[in-house]
Amino acid sequence: MTIALFVVAVMIGLLGAMLGIGGGVIIIPVLTLFFNVPIKVAIGASIISVVATSSAAGAVYVGHGLSHTKLAMVLEIATTLGALAGGLTAIFLAPRVLQGLFGVVLLYVIYSMGRLPKDEMGQGPTGLLDATYTDPMTGQTVVYGVRRLPLGMGASFVAGNISGLLGVGGGIIKVPIMALVMGMPLRAAIATSNFMIGVTAATSALIYYSRGYIDPQIAIPSALGVLLGARFGPQIGGRLQGATLKRVFQALLVIFAIQMLYKAFVG
Repeated sequence: MTIALFVVAVMIGLLGAMLGIGGGVIIIPVLTLFFNVPIKVAIGASIISVVATSSAAGAVYVGHGLSHTKLAMVLEIATTLGALAGGLTAIFLAPRVLQGLFGVVLLYVIYSMGRLPKDEMGQGPTGLLDATYTDPMTGQTVVYGVRRLPLGMGASFVAGNISGLLGVGGGIIKVPIMALVMGMPLRAAIATSNFMIGVTAATSALIYYSRGYIDPQIAIPSALGVLLGARFGPQIGGRLQGATLKRVFQALLVIFAIQMLYKAFVG
């Protein structure tokens, strides 16, 4: 089981780092559906894995100048508060409720991924937290700014709450919000999300650890596998078209969403 979990976690880490979501939306259904791990223990393992993903992938993205670190620090204030609230709430919810909520969140991710822009240039500078980076595929310099910061702060609180509640890192909310609402290029949104999700997950990890929901036999191979996969995810993702990544990811999530909802309502 340990070896199988490690191998699966490597693949999850690759995909999670490519898309800036931490991999929690995949590792939790994998643990619960295929390894028969209780969902709260799976969430605890996912949170530790999200911290590993952020540590590995975030460092790579920052090194390449893709992450908007100033914006990340601003949004993380709201995200951390949301993670605390979500982690405390999750302790008192029944497993079936968490499974149902997770299935609904997966459906939202499928929808939001379909709406992400194909144009990776963003909407240009705004005078608010303007930033630049070099596109790894084209070598072109991209200049962009931030739009609707208050709305982004509110959405970050929701992302943190979902992260603490379901152990998914919050990137599933942050990436679409930064790309669709705040006008950031998709690559910059993914990179900035990777930089942020570790702090968010570490906040709720303290709550799950104090309640005994972090099992080292599950969390350690999961985190090590995700850490290895996340180390190479940014390089591979930089060479792939965003549309290809989105299609593969959406297909996986459709399968997992159906299975999680089935477990929640049928058993």
